[in-house]
Order: sequence, then structure tokens, then C-alpha cells
Amino acid sequence: MIRSDVTDAVATITLDRPDAMNSLTADLKEALLDALRQAAGDPEVRAVLLTGSGRAFCAGQDLREHAANLEAGRGLADTVRRHYNPTIELLTTMPKPVVAAVNGVAAGAGAALTFACDLRVVSEKAKFALAFAGIGLAPDSGASWTLQRLAGPGRAAELLLLGEPLDAARALELGLVTRVVPADDVLKTAQELAARLAQGPTLAYAATKRALAYAAAHSLPEALALEAELQNECAGTQDHVDATRAFLAKERPTFHGR
Repeated sequence: MIRSDVTDAVATITLDRPDAMNSLTADLKEALLDALRQAAGDPEVRAVLLTGSGRAFCAGQDLREHAANLEAGRGLADTVRRHYNPTIELLTTMPKPVVAAVNGVAAGAGAALTFACDLRVVSEKAKFALAFAGIGLAPDSGASWTLQRLAGPGRAAELLLLGEPLDAARALELGLVTRVVPADDVLKTAQELAARLAQGPTLAYAATKRALAYAAAHSLPEALALEAELQNECAGTQDHVDATRAFLAKERPTFHGR
């Protein structure tokens, strides 16, 4: 259900249920969370690439499994707390950049997975759908948090209440995606971007993610205080020392993530 490999310091994690549009069963969600935890904890991994196999990125929750849970009186089977919440929290707080390669449809929790990544490379044929309300549910998988940070509260309300599908061009216009490329170029472009990040200042990227998340929910003086703290930490890294020397010598810096 999950394929994972590490090449050139990039962990590529692929949702692999193509016949079911990579829809999320309990087993797949557990496998995804395990793979992300392994990538986050692996010192050899400096960037993560998340994608799907076949014609979809991820169609969201597997509704057959969901319907069976409802029939058995299990409701949501606590999957939001057990699976979705820790996965989204890990994606957003992982001290490594995460790139989503959105090769096709991303719906519901599948769309929310992409929004929790740091950057999104999207096929021009991809579509996003946030149809939680269409089946009588509130948003999950962090969509209420990520959407308004990407597109603003008004657009987030529109997208979640109306649930109208978005094509790639509209998603780019709203600021939901980073780049839109031809379908055949999605994985290659995302791999190049992830490889570029993997060769960069990993600790500075981690500090940047912390600063952005903190500033979104705190006052300017509080954000400034954290920036000062993080900047002091980064100034003590070997990457910063080496890059400063390289700049003065008019050389290209090499980063080692330390």
C-alpha cells in the first residue's frame, strides 16, 4: 500500500492503491504514518517527497470501509485522532521540507494531505475537491487550519462550504499550489525540487517552518522574539559558518545539515 525509498537524501513516499485511486483505508493510513515517521527520524533523509501511483494522488477516505464502520456502529472508528491528526501534525512540523507531487485527483483528506506539505507541484490535469460538507461532515486532516493560511479565511469558507472542485489553474490562482506543470513532468519536477532542498541548509529550513507556524498564531512581538531565538541557533551551525565563508570567497556554499 506504500512504497518508500531514499535516493540522494530524498525519501519518496508513494501511496500505492492505484485501483482504488489511493483512497485511505486504516491499513494505508497506518503505513503512511509509519513511513513518514521513519523519514522524519532518519538522519540520512533531508527532504521528503509525497505522491500517489496511477491516475490519482489520493481520493481521500475509502468510503467502502467507512460505510462498513457506520453499519457496524463504529462511526469514524476514531480514525481522525488515530491517523489523520498525527499524520498532518507530522507533515507540518517535520524539521525537513516536504514536497507533494500531485499527479491527479486529490479529494477530501487527500487534498488536505497536499495542503499540509510545504510545497506542491501539480499536474495541469489535477483536480482538488473538498467535499466534506457534501457527505454531511466537517473538515478534517487539518483542512480548516491549512486552507485559510494558504488562501485566506474567506476563500477557505467558500471552498469548504460549497465543496466545488478546483482545477489546477484555479488552485494556483488561489495560492493553494506552488507550481503547475504538464502531467508528464510532475514527478520529475517534484524530484528536482526535493533534491534541491535536500542539498540545502536543513537546519535553517526547519527553523523557517517553526517560525512560519508560530507567527501564524502569535503577535508580532512574540514572532520577533522567536525569530531572534531561531536566528541565534542557526548562526551557531556549521552550515552558516561555511556559507558565510563561501560567500566572502565568492564560492558556492555546500550544506551538510549541521
